[in-house]
Amino acid sequence: MADVIDTQLVVLGAGPGGYAAAFLAADKGMKVTLFDARERPGGTCLHVGCIPSKAVLHAAKLITDARDAAHIGLTFAPPKIDINGVRGHLTKVVDTLTGNLARLCKARKIDYVNGRGRFVDGRTVEREGGARYRFENCIVATGSVPARPPSLNLDSPRVMDSTGALKLEDVPPRLLVVGGGYIGLEMGYAYAALGSKVTVVELTDGLLPGCDRDLVVPLYKRLEKILDKIYLKTKVAKLENTPKGIQATLEGEEVTDKQPIFDRVLVAVGRRPSSRDLGLDKAGVEMDDKGFIKVDERRRTSVERIYAVGDVAGEPMLAHKATYEGKIAVEVIAGEPAVYDARAVPAVVFTDPEVAWCGLTETEAKRQNREIKRVRFSWAGSGRAMTLDRTEGLTKLIVDPESERVLGVGIVGAGAGEMIAEAMLAIEMAASARDVAMTMHAHPTLSETVMEAAESLYGLAVHQMPPKK
Repeated sequence: MADVIDTQLVVLGAGPGGYAAAFLAADKGMKVTLFDARERPGGTCLHVGCIPSKAVLHAAKLITDARDAAHIGLTFAPPKIDINGVRGHLTKVVDTLTGNLARLCKARKIDYVNGRGRFVDGRTVEREGGARYRFENCIVATGSVPARPPSLNLDSPRVMDSTGALKLEDVPPRLLVVGGGYIGLEMGYAYAALGSKVTVVELTDGLLPGCDRDLVVPLYKRLEKILDKIYLKTKVAKLENTPKGIQATLEGEEVTDKQPIFDRVLVAVGRRPSSRDLGLDKAGVEMDDKGFIKVDERRRTSVERIYAVGDVAGEPMLAHKATYEGKIAVEVIAGEPAVYDARAVPAVVFTDPEVAWCGLTETEAKRQNREIKRVRFSWAGSGRAMTLDRTEGLTKLIVDPESERVLGVGIVGAGAGEMIAEAMLAIEMAASARDVAMTMHAHPTLSETVMEAAESLYGLAVHQMPPKK
């Protein structure tokens, strides 16, 4: 019989949802045991996702910014790219942040178990090949893993998922990216900047499916100049190993070369919840047909005292949502009146330009047959955007026609990911468009475009043509 250790809270998974929950629980005085297969906390986001990808994207933006500087009279020599140096920067960032988390974990006296935990029953978790832990409460925060359709499941080191792409083993001369979502576009942009000829293939009729089309247009126009090819409404039917590389069979009306050869292929068609092999059936925890754990507004599962947060508990699969949910689960466990009541969840695509949105989108409003007012401000009217030579941007507000409350915001342009925070605050505080319009913004800044978009609802935007009367 394996040893049994009693603990107040077991957290399965040390990603943004898991470690945030564990840290808060420890701060509230709970005895916490945190499980993760990696030696240090951080999860997919920190180790092989959000953080390392942004380090690579920073390098890519420096390259494209240097090229674009010719527009303002500055010409630089072509960059000498040391892929080992780029990888070293990425590794240093990850090592520093995971080391900091490990120290914070230790400082809080959290028992960090390096290993995957599995349910034995509704009150016990077992470390693979190790001790058993009897808990009072448990939070499942095991995240998600890249999905790959069976037709693209070719056994070859040249076929990568997002984790493999971030290893930066080389800069392939020809790269196929399967999927025009945020992961595919971010990594496709990065590799193109580093020197690859990148082809992006998207099955639907537009990049970033689900995002409002007017936000995607400026990004599409820029990517057309950076990427080698973009195929929409196109399917990658098959991948085959050949002596010359990976041969892809493409099915689409716009495709001329139906069987092109690539040096590497990145499959970025989405992610699936990491709920398999956790012993959830032994604990009696219910899942839906997609493998997500079913939870209520307090992140409680179908089993008393077992909670689930983050990617494993449903869409959207975003790190900040996981952190938010992890804290709520701990507050519920502590007996506090907590509930998931976020009015919006921000989304950011870290391409160049960035695309960010939160709250109600125009696409969702049309689907719901909901009446809205849409107001937009083109960055062509922004002095700051003009100084940056980045006037392709757009800021859009979705407003309730009666109350004029801000229901949603969408931004495309340089730094959109930073600007979306103001939009989130406006939505959470139930601000009206007039509240935003009357809030003084520093000049000259890109954030002024939020104010001027709101002003345009009343025909007052200073740097915009007045409405026709």
